[in-house]
Amino acid sequence: MGPPFTPALTPLPDEPYAYAEWKRCRVGLDYHVEIARHFYSVPFGLLRQEVEARITTSTVELFHRGTRVASHLRSTRPHRQTTLPEHMPSSHRRYRDWTLERIGREAARIGPDAASLIAVILRTRPHPEQGFRSAIGIIGLVKRYGAERVDAACARALCLNTRSYTSVAAILTNRSEAKALPTTDDTPVLVHANIRGPDYYH
Repeated sequence: MGPPFTPALTPLPDEPYAYAEWKRCRVGLDYHVEIARHFYSVPFGLLRQEVEARITTSTVELFHRGTRVASHLRSTRPHRQTTLPEHMPSSHRRYRDWTLERIGREAARIGPDAASLIAVILRTRPHPEQGFRSAIGIIGLVKRYGAERVDAACARALCLNTRSYTSVAAILTNRSEAKALPTTDDTPVLVHANIRGPDYYH
């Protein structure tokens, strides 16, 4: 009797072959990496670290020193972010239910100057989400001061070219939102017609 029969072919893999590209990426300060103009999160502890991305038509996997640290469905939406909550530092997780669209709606309810200032704050960050803390903080001032005063404080902040929650809060604390602004040539002026509104990010 001859030797036992050995099949010539090995079993097929459980999943079909998928072509993948590899790319080395540097993690940004917002704990995201850029792949084809879309931004994918990694654990925030990897800030400034180099990772490798395995990119297929449907997924993006990210590896650090040979260990997979993130896996995302691939997105074709340019200049947007795909962020997993567990990748966020705890200080960011409280903002995860906010979107650019929601921030724009809430700012518009306060008034046109609040909408303009918040649009500037979001536009002048490398990634708009970096301005979430200031924007949401300004929106939250309405509970204490009311929409009319907050909108007036945002108008003053725009004229003074100050773009932060801290500056708006200080204006309200000092009750200076209703004070006349100096009209010298040295006063920085922000013309509203040149400011991109909240619809810019839709």
